[in-house]
Amino acid sequence: MADNLDTSVNQRFSSRLGFLLSVIGIAVGTGNIWRFPRIVAQNGSDEGAGAFLVAWTVFLFLWSIPLVLAEYAMGRKCRMGVVGTIAKIAGEKFAWMGAFMAFVTAAITFFYSVVLGWCLYYFFQTLMHPLPLTTEAAMTRWNDYQGSAWPLVSHAAVVGLGAFAIWRGIRSIERVNKILIPTLLAIVLISVVRGLTLPGAWAGVAYLFRPEWGQLLRPRIWMEALTQNAWDVGAGWGLYLTYAAYVKREHGVVKNGFVTPIGNNLVSMLAALMVFATVFAVLRTEMGMTRPEVLEIMRTSGLASTGLTFIWMPQLFARMLFGRPLAILFFLGLTFAGFSSLIAHLELSTRVLIDAGLKRSRAIVIVTVVIYLLGVPSAISLNVLKNQDFVWGYALIISGALAALAVARYGARRLRQEELLVDENDWKLGRWWDVVLVGFVPLGAMTLLIWWLVKEARPGKWYNPLDPTSVANCLVQWCVVLTILGLMGRWLARRSLKNTQ
Repeated sequence: MADNLDTSVNQRFSSRLGFLLSVIGIAVGTGNIWRFPRIVAQNGSDEGAGAFLVAWTVFLFLWSIPLVLAEYAMGRKCRMGVVGTIAKIAGEKFAWMGAFMAFVTAAITFFYSVVLGWCLYYFFQTLMHPLPLTTEAAMTRWNDYQGSAWPLVSHAAVVGLGAFAIWRGIRSIERVNKILIPTLLAIVLISVVRGLTLPGAWAGVAYLFRPEWGQLLRPRIWMEALTQNAWDVGAGWGLYLTYAAYVKREHGVVKNGFVTPIGNNLVSMLAALMVFATVFAVLRTEMGMTRPEVLEIMRTSGLASTGLTFIWMPQLFARMLFGRPLAILFFLGLTFAGFSSLIAHLELSTRVLIDAGLKRSRAIVIVTVVIYLLGVPSAISLNVLKNQDFVWGYALIISGALAALAVARYGARRLRQEELLVDENDWKLGRWWDVVLVGFVPLGAMTLLIWWLVKEARPGKWYNPLDPTSVANCLVQWCVVLTILGLMGRWLARRSLKNTQ
């Protein structure tokens, strides 16, 4: 081990439970509570959203679980960050793939921390002020917040708290998650039970699970289901790989590779149950809206789809018995969910810099400053945030494919035998994993991306790189980043491998 390498890299999770809670913290975030219900609504038909849930569940087993297992195996084998691991597994000339994975996660962190700041702000607002009873009052609160300096302050607060949480390495991360995750799960369960007991709530539940099978013939359903899986679970981001570098050999990872994604998706379903039950109960039963009107609110309210969570949910809680305590718990749970994921994001970038030769304290300071500064545009403009969500959300599909290709370079069967079949008390992983990871994941990613490009490349603004939701805008940002990282890849690989020998 090089003398200048930070000693925090030698830390290990103290227990299997600590490791499990920490990786659940990766998976369970605002993507489960803020993003998943609106994505379900946007991809549901007039009759129901069950078809989307089918596609989403298929990708749980064909995308999320195989990639999480791959990240666990690579991280525990190499004991390095994303860039160094991919360089070691696939070869130095492929280090750009690890660098791209790390950058995609960092790019998402730029605006993810902004959204988490919203959640923190609304938690304190709900704690100290009455809930808004009308749309006008809710909009006024939202617009006053967005038009002030508070988004910059709340953004700084969550990034600073995240830096504090990872300051001492995996030991402090484990302690934080042992508090956050059980509390979060309790809040989610309380909210679900209350939502389901509201008059008219089961109309929302019926819509959530009712399928219109013809939707499965539409490629967009599958594209959105895959993207949401990538968002939900965090597979292919390099987050599990980073935490796996700190797991003890005796802590089997195959069980966790199944438990984490399945548990995460169950939390997403609970969040959807709570939101759909509450929205249908209040808007349809109490306020007399029709189902199309309710769905229109869930699908389109607010720029960057902020309206459901930050404009409508406070109003809905205001109309419920014990609504304010539940609203406080809702925003606290949302904050805890986002924070448990944010610290994993920060640790990923920090570990990459540590592998490159920096001390942990200096790496954390650099990461914190960069995340904050590059998040400022999203904090002051919802249009920028919407663009970044669009561009780097789809880039997660590329990131997952690159992780699978790195394993293919090394040999899926070889990696499985060396890392996933060695623990006597762990589940035994069959050859199906080799086939799905090396065969389906890259092919599925390529097929869906090509379909997306063909579908979107039609007369209109698809070719305009200045249109924030155009194909051209997406491709330009991807190509710029890939070009820079391609030029820097070997240098990053040499730095990482040199400092971890």
